[in-house]
Amino acid sequence: MAEQMKKDDIILEVNHLKKYFPIKGTLGSKKGAVKAVDDVSFVIKKGTTMGLVGESGCGKSTTGRTILRLIEKTDGEVIFNGQDIDKLSKKELRALRTKMQIIFQDPYSSLSPRLPIGEIIGEAVREHGLVPKDQLDDYVTKIMLSCGLQPYHKDRYPHEFSGGQRQRICIARAIALNPDFIVCDDPVSAWDVSIQAQVINLLKDLQDELGLTYLFISHDLSVVEHISDTVGVMYLGGLVETGETDDIFKNPLHPYTKALFSAIPMPDPDLKTDRIILEGSIPSPANPPSGCKFHTRCAECMEICKTQVPVEKDMGNGHMVRCHLYADK
Repeated sequence: MAEQMKKDDIILEVNHLKKYFPIKGTLGSKKGAVKAVDDVSFVIKKGTTMGLVGESGCGKSTTGRTILRLIEKTDGEVIFNGQDIDKLSKKELRALRTKMQIIFQDPYSSLSPRLPIGEIIGEAVREHGLVPKDQLDDYVTKIMLSCGLQPYHKDRYPHEFSGGQRQRICIARAIALNPDFIVCDDPVSAWDVSIQAQVINLLKDLQDELGLTYLFISHDLSVVEHISDTVGVMYLGGLVETGETDDIFKNPLHPYTKALFSAIPMPDPDLKTDRIILEGSIPSPANPPSGCKFHTRCAECMEICKTQVPVEKDMGNGHMVRCHLYADK
């Protein structure tokens, strides 16, 4: 997919990213590692949204946080606007923080209960000196209004707001720094459909207005289909399928993607889909299966799947899949 885009169009390029968490034994000895992110590569075009989907524990959130260097990678590289962020000095990385932001899944735990929201939104703006001090209050008001919050909310504390309003506060805090790229870490999973729609529409409006780029992490496949331009499907720390949203949803290729998508609820109860039930439990990322990591649960498993890691295959239009079923196609 990277070859199909001009370098100037790409805002984020992730190459062979790995994040392993060491398992400590007695007296601090190393017994192994949890391979939370294991050789993940993708690119995101400026002004677009990439959805990242998969079961809980597959490494989606860890991928997002490793990209932002909220946790340090084990290996691989992250290129943001042409810069390898691992090679930046502390001063350069601090400046980059304004351009790469995150919206967390739980807005209540990510907001300080001791600060009013005007201070929460304006704190980082003041620290980075993005606007003159005498203009900070007006700037915060402008950001709040753009996120559907009112100026009189400034002196209120997070516990005084509903869940949907708190998520708006988190969005306001993120865009206040005038970022180019935002990791949206499952920002709507805790809310009902009406609040989900409000938050998604707000994110899309801000993207159109400000030219933002999103990595949108979610369990909700319907939301991902609605907001994303491209989609990556993760299983046990690795990507098994990536491509444009329409291609992925209309023609899923990997057996895991097919099983995942078969669980999407249909709006018409008379329309029935063939639900694919995955057998067995998810293997431990501390001791993943050899060969294709999905072979222990795959109904189409072949002998080669048990021993050889499948290579990534381009099925056309940038639709990439890692599966031995397509090795000769």
